[in-house]
Amino acid sequence: MVFESIATEALSLLGTQASVGWDPVSLWNQMGWLGRAVVIILFVQSAWSIGVMIDRYIAFNAARKQSRLFAPAVAGALREGKIEEAIRIAERNKKSHLAKVVTAGLQEFRAHSESNEISGEQVEASKRALERAEAIVHAELKRGLGSLATIGSTAPFVGLLGTVVGILAAFKKISETKAAGLASVAGGISEALVTTAVGLFVAIPAVMMYNYFTSKVEAFDVEMDNSSSELVDYFIKRSGKAVR
Repeated sequence: MVFESIATEALSLLGTQASVGWDPVSLWNQMGWLGRAVVIILFVQSAWSIGVMIDRYIAFNAARKQSRLFAPAVAGALREGKIEEAIRIAERNKKSHLAKVVTAGLQEFRAHSESNEISGEQVEASKRALERAEAIVHAELKRGLGSLATIGSTAPFVGLLGTVVGILAAFKKISETKAAGLASVAGGISEALVTTAVGLFVAIPAVMMYNYFTSKVEAFDVEMDNSSSELVDYFIKRSGKAVR
């Protein structure tokens, strides 16, 4: 009798596996409307995070490339005292984070030079312009990263919701069929595992890329701070020469 019950259970499991199917289409067909809604939400989150990743990668790559060309060119123009030339160089590299900051400082310094302001006020106004530009560029660089962090933190919980729904469906099936065992809960468990796996699949890349892009933004902030400090020093020296 024991062997017969084991054989019966094994045959029922094989029959369930054959009817359940583990390919994506079969798993989708087995899901209830709530489980499908969870998967759709996860795929929307995945598409959004991929879009942010591509956008930030292109923006950061362009900023890095243009900054490498901009920094030595504008330094050479400033050494020769050619502020107008430095501004033109900065305006030709609009994707560079350094160029955006340096342009604001140079334009403010030039405006005060033309209005014959006292040297101290001239430097302070340029410094404030640099700080405002840094804040604006920092916000531009971080655009979209908040959504990556949100997706990375919420996607596992969305998948967990699908897991709970799948388990509830499995228990409901047990109560309706008055049967217990793997054969009766295979469909619900498969639904639960699918949503959990999709949630992790969405969350892990989002968290990894959020940390990567955040470290890039921090590096850009350091570069902008250094450029601003060097430019303020340049303004102080130039103002001192003008006073003498």
